[in-house]
This record gives sequence, structure tokens and C-alpha cells, in this order.
Amino acid sequence: MDCSSGEDTDISDSEIEEYEEKSYEELKNGKHRVKLSEETFTCPYCTKKKKRDYQYKELLQHAGSVGKCNSDKRSARDKANHLALAKYLEKDLGVVSGPSETLPVVDPLADCNRDEMFVWPWIGIVINLPTEWKDGRYVGQSGSKLRDQLTRRGFNPTRVHPLWNYRGHSGSAVIEFHKDWSGFNNAMSFEKAYEADHHGKKDWQASNDQKSGLYSWVARADDYRSNGIIGEHLRRIADLRTVSDLMEDEARRTSKLVSNLTSVIEVKKKHLEEMESKFEETDNSLSKLIEEKDKLHQSYNEEIKKIQSSARDHFLRIFNDHQKLKLQLESQKKELELRGQELEKRETLNDYERRKLSEDIEQNTIKNSSLQLAADEQQRADENVMKLAEDQKRQKEDLHKRIIQLERQLDAKQAVELEIERLKGTLNVMKHMGDDGDLEILKKVDDIHKTLRDKEGELEDLEALNQTLIVKERKSNDELQEARKELVNGLNELSKSAHIRVKRMGELDSKPFHEAMKRKYNEADVDERASEVCSLWEEYLRDPEWHPFRVINVDGKHQEVIDDQDERLKDLKKEFGDEVFKAVTTALSEINEYNPSGRYVISELWNYPEGRKATLQEGVAFILKQWNVYKRKRMG
Repeated sequence: MDCSSGEDTDISDSEIEEYEEKSYEELKNGKHRVKLSEETFTCPYCTKKKKRDYQYKELLQHAGSVGKCNSDKRSARDKANHLALAKYLEKDLGVVSGPSETLPVVDPLADCNRDEMFVWPWIGIVINLPTEWKDGRYVGQSGSKLRDQLTRRGFNPTRVHPLWNYRGHSGSAVIEFHKDWSGFNNAMSFEKAYEADHHGKKDWQASNDQKSGLYSWVARADDYRSNGIIGEHLRRIADLRTVSDLMEDEARRTSKLVSNLTSVIEVKKKHLEEMESKFEETDNSLSKLIEEKDKLHQSYNEEIKKIQSSARDHFLRIFNDHQKLKLQLESQKKELELRGQELEKRETLNDYERRKLSEDIEQNTIKNSSLQLAADEQQRADENVMKLAEDQKRQKEDLHKRIIQLERQLDAKQAVELEIERLKGTLNVMKHMGDDGDLEILKKVDDIHKTLRDKEGELEDLEALNQTLIVKERKSNDELQEARKELVNGLNELSKSAHIRVKRMGELDSKPFHEAMKRKYNEADVDERASEVCSLWEEYLRDPEWHPFRVINVDGKHQEVIDDQDERLKDLKKEFGDEVFKAVTTALSEINEYNPSGRYVISELWNYPEGRKATLQEGVAFILKQWNVYKRKRMG
């Protein structure tokens, strides 16, 4: 009966307890066979399993595990049957099976002659097996069937080998037991059981001619030396040994095993001590590293706070400076307006003063116009100070205009300086001519003095304006550099398909190393070996002592190029090929160009289609384009 097969309708979980009692009563009434022999049991509900025979404890464990299983693979009826089987084993068969498990262990060597010669490995002999004449030869039962019978009786043979001759089955067989002392105990139990039934060796050798049933005993020296088929088979598969010899061999093996285990334990103990020492060192080192990491993290946070605070202070200073400059420009504008009004009131003066006043008015008008332009520019800067992208583009255009204006001012300054030198020369010539009382000459000298003072004042004004433009140019350059840094930080996370993105100058490309390792080693070792070699060359690139460059003269200018004769680079090219060599030399050239002193990787805004450093205008245009695309997507 197999309730797990699904032949009967299943029961609900609430009916398990009721069905368990029903199955238990059936087991008590003998409806199902559970006990096969004194030591062998079977599960009547698992007939389709390969394992049919169980020891008492094994079957009890099987029934309990299936009955308490929470898996959906077991039906409720199957669980109830196995719970009933566990209950039956504990309450009804436990009394019968329990004492056999608590019997004292009998030493099989206690009543044995230890100097007697036995066939070893332990062999049993079975005589008078039933045979019949069929198809011209004798046939009999198979060895596996006889082995199962002996197993059920508790003798536990490993193999039963029927003996055959030219006439067929000889009616005899040899039984092989385990080579250990439990096998010897089973063999002696086997022999004594047949002796108790008067079917032992002596009974077989008795003169009585009428014999029936099987006769069995344990093979000894006389069987080993016999001339029949049994003796031939025993001499072919076994040997003669005494129990004393086997015990001595076992003692020697045990002693050797104990010695080996002792040495292994000593080695393991030393290894354990070494591992504990290494663990302690590693733990201390790890604690120090964690402490250093915490300190670095704390210092990093403090530095970031300082930088942020400095940036805020810098912005406030710039804003305050802009306000002050705006107030100063307005004040100067009012002063110039008042002066213009005063100059207009003096229009009634003589012709000389009128011409001078006209020139002053024109100069004041020019200066007023310049101040007005500066005030308007300052106002535009205040209004657009928070619009970074457009502001930086306009500031760059203003910078170009200022450079042109600065060049023009420089030309004007040089012209004024030449005019001053010319006037000084003329004045010296006049002085050398002497003062002969000529009023016309004195008047010319006085006019030259006045013109010279005016030109010197104009030169001072040009120098002051020149310095102001230089200061503004430097400030604009600083702001452009800060804007470039912010642009690099903002573009750092863009995908690799963008044409304007950040490139890490001096970073070593690991892909050629992987390709080289694929050609040189097995697939399993490629990633690990490539990472090791790539890390090694990154250390070489950061080494300031290694400078594989040579200086050449190109069009009269000295220029540094990669030294192809460097031993380390030659070995690299020879071992891994041109692609790896190109990756290393490219990283070297970038580090030498962008950061030769620090020897570490820096980020740079890069135009990938043209293979050059991207301008700030290109970066700003790219960001604006991306923003417009993003805005259209959101609106769509």
C-alpha cells in the first residue's frame, strides 16, 4: 500500500489526527508488515522507493521526518500514515527492538584460539545447495538470493559466490564477510548458528549418509589446502592468517596512525599559532588603517568646510566690491557733471580760455562717456552674476575687447611718451639758445612747458587706466578658470557618447592589457593577470624618479619626447605588443604635459571628435544644448 501514490482520495489537514488513529489500528492488527527480521524493518507506505530495508532507528527517523514534513510534496494522508508508523514503532515494536540495541557487546575473540589459521579475508563455506539437472547441466539459486537470506538472519555478508565446474553448479558456495572484526564476528555467528542446527562442518563430515539442508562453517587451513573446487577458489582469492597476526598488524597500523596523527596535530598546532599571530598583526594593522582613514576623512571634511566658507566669503567680497565701485562711479559722474556746469559758466572768457575750456569739455565728455559705459557694464555684471554659462561667454568676448583696447592704450601711451621726449628735446634746445629777452621765445618756452605738463598728466591717466584694465583682465581670467572647473565637475558624470566630456589626463587605459592577456594566457587567468600588470604600470607612472623622456630641437625650440630606448618601455613593448606600449606612452605624455610635478591624474574638458582641449565656449554651448533637449523632453 502506497498512500503517496495518489490512488485514494486525499484528506484535509484537519482529518490527519483521525486518519492517524485508523492507520495505527491497522498496523496493530497486522494488516501491514513492518518487521522483516530481528534487525531489519521496512516501510509499508513507501513501496516504490529503492531503499526497502531499514534498521529500527533509521525507520523511526524516516517515519518521523515524513510525518512532520511541511512540504507540499507530501499529501495529508501520507503524513498521517507515517505518523501512525512512528507511533507503532515506539509503542509496540520498541519493546521488542529495544533490548537488542542495549545488549552487551560480546568480544568475538574471547573464546577463540588466536593461533588457529583462518582464511583471510573471512570466508564462509556453504555445502549441499539444492541443484537440478536442466539443459545438460546442473543449475541452482543465485548468490544474491542466498546473500539476502543471510542478511535477514543478521550475518551481513558482503558477497556470496556460487562455485561452478564443467558440469554446472557444484552445489557449494563461498561467503565473503567484511575484513574487520565485525566481519569476523558475523562469520563466527554464522558458523555457530549452523552448528546449533547440527549443520556444521563436523555434521557434514559425519559418516551418516542421509543429509539434507545447507551445511556451513568458516573456512580454515584444511579447507584452504583441500584439493577440491573449494580449495582452489580459496587459494586464488585469499590467504591463511592467524588472529594473533592480524591483531599485531592492526596494532602496528594503529601505532603508526597515532604517530602520524600526533605529528599532524603538532604541525596544525604550529600553523594555528602562526595564523593567530598573523591575525593579531593584521587586526592591529587594520585598526591603524581605520584610525588613519577616520583622521583623513575628518581632515577632508574640515578642508571642504573651509573651502566652502572661503568661496562664500569670496563671493560676498566680490559683490561688496561691485557695490563700492558702482557708488564710486556714480560719485565721479556727479563731480564731472558739476565741473561741466562750471565750465559752461566760464564761456565768456577770452579766446585762449575758450579753446582750453572747449578741450576740457571734450575730454570730460569722453571721460563721462567712459564712466557711463563702465557704470552700465557694472550694472549688467550685477544683474547677471548668477547666470554662469551666458555670463562666462559674454565675459570672454569682453576680455577680447579689453585686450584690443589695452593694445590701443599702449600704442597711445607710447605715442605720448614719444611726444614728451620730443618736447623735452625742444625745451633743451630753447634753453641752450639763451635768454636774449626775446618775448616770442619766452612765450614758446612757456607754451612748451604747459604742453609738457598736459602730456605728462595724460600719460599718468593712461597708465592708471592701463593698470585698471590689467586688474580686470586678471580677475576675469580667474573667474573663467573657476567657471572651467565648475564645468568639468558638472560634465564628469556624462555618458561616454557625448562629444564634449571630461577626460582624465594621464589615466592608463586597461583595455589593451586585457587584449594582450587574452592572447597570452588562459581565459580563467585573463582578468586577474591584466589587473595586476595594469596596477604595476600605474605605480610606474606615478613614480617621479622615472622620467623616460629625451629633449630634441624642433624649429629652434627644445621639446621633450618619449625615449624609445628606455629599458622598461622596451621590455613592455617586447612582452605585450604595440597597443599596450601606446597606452603607456600616451598616459606618460599626458602626465608630462598636464601634471609633471604631481604625477597624478587630473580632469580636463575635452573635444573628443577633434582630439583636443575644449574651449569654455564649447562647454557652455554643449550644456545649453543639453538643457534645451531636457526641457523639450519634460514639456513633451
